[in-house]
Amino acid sequence: MSQAPHPTLDTGILTQIVDDILDLAREQGASAAEASASTSKGLSVTVRLGEVESIEYHQDKGLGVTVYLGQSKGSASTSDFSRKALSETVSAALTIARHTAADPFAGLADPALFATKFPELDLYHPWSIDADTAAELARRCEVAARDCDSRIHNSEGGSLGTGEGVSVYGNTLGFIGSSRSSRHSLSCSVIAEDTKGGMQRDYWYDVARAADALATPEAIGKTAAQRALRRLGARKVATTKAPVLFENQVASSVIGHLASAISGGSLYRKSSFLVDSLGKRLFPEHIRIYEEPLRRRGLGSSSFDGEGVATRNRDIIADGVLEGYILDSYSARKLNMKTTGNAGGVHNLTLRPGDASLEDLLRQMGRGLLVTELIGFGINMVTGDYSRGAAGFWVEHGEIQYPVEEITIASTLQAMFQGMSVVGSDMLIHGNTGCSSILVDEMTIAGD
Repeated sequence: MSQAPHPTLDTGILTQIVDDILDLAREQGASAAEASASTSKGLSVTVRLGEVESIEYHQDKGLGVTVYLGQSKGSASTSDFSRKALSETVSAALTIARHTAADPFAGLADPALFATKFPELDLYHPWSIDADTAAELARRCEVAARDCDSRIHNSEGGSLGTGEGVSVYGNTLGFIGSSRSSRHSLSCSVIAEDTKGGMQRDYWYDVARAADALATPEAIGKTAAQRALRRLGARKVATTKAPVLFENQVASSVIGHLASAISGGSLYRKSSFLVDSLGKRLFPEHIRIYEEPLRRRGLGSSSFDGEGVATRNRDIIADGVLEGYILDSYSARKLNMKTTGNAGGVHNLTLRPGDASLEDLLRQMGRGLLVTELIGFGINMVTGDYSRGAAGFWVEHGEIQYPVEEITIASTLQAMFQGMSVVGSDMLIHGNTGCSSILVDEMTIAGD
């Protein structure tokens, strides 16, 4: 569905604002500068127990500028796009730069690496939906969950969110690039109660660039209910060592820990257990993890990064071996390397799926723990030590036996990476990371 551009979402206006502030930076004495301007608007509606609980409209805008005096750097931001405010923002950034020590690694990206091609990535699909219609979709989501089973006795609500925005980045080396995108989501969270008074909560959601790519409200509501119901009667298990199967919903966090450990900031600060690991085998040979920034409709897609550097499809892990770090220009210079086009983060980080369904993975595991929820942040990125609260299901003879809760799973990320024996076929993309279920050979499961 297309619609006329909103006045505050005009790419031409933002491009002119970025040009203006770069000109002001030059006029005020900056040796180099970069700026990013963005505007967005959206709607969020939540319905609980059939009644509208909240309706929020938002319309935001902002501009940030970074100036350089030699290799001294200063940054400032504003939400006022008037000429006077732009000039004052540049002045504030220059004041900071004058009081900042020179950093030999600071500066704009290498212009030889700037994006020169801007393929159509199909990221902009605005949704012309009013609050009443949005509330009805959220209500349908919640009704489907509550009608699923009489044990669904309460709800945290159904929610619909929709937003669109435009951003423009430019610098004094001549790069200017823009992006227009949309993002829509639908979710439901419910509470199930059994006859003994035990209660469990769970949820489900979907997110996409285009509204017609979202799962139906009924499918989301039903899934949320089923996930809550299956957790009723949860208990602890005895402390043991066993295989752990991470459901796709939580498996992406494990891949996220890899990304954190190989990011430039962690590496040059020597605060990662993967310092100096380039070219080393971290995973079994069947593991491939790649970045795909030019994927059409991808939630992390972009043809250039936050510095204007061209992005490209690349392997980060190939045949289990670490092929590349995640670097921006600053961290790359600190490491005497070249930026990987990741200023602002990764782009559609993906674990290549395998052929096994979740049922196949359960059968292959035989006995162990299926994890469907992780709690807490017990990760030491310096040592790789891993310990998190968890909930899920105990498995015997390849079949789920009963739900479990109030347990902790522990290992090291090094051992978990090496122990990824099988990757499932159930790819789930709910954000910037795409991941299937992952079977890890052994972890410590702490319970009773």
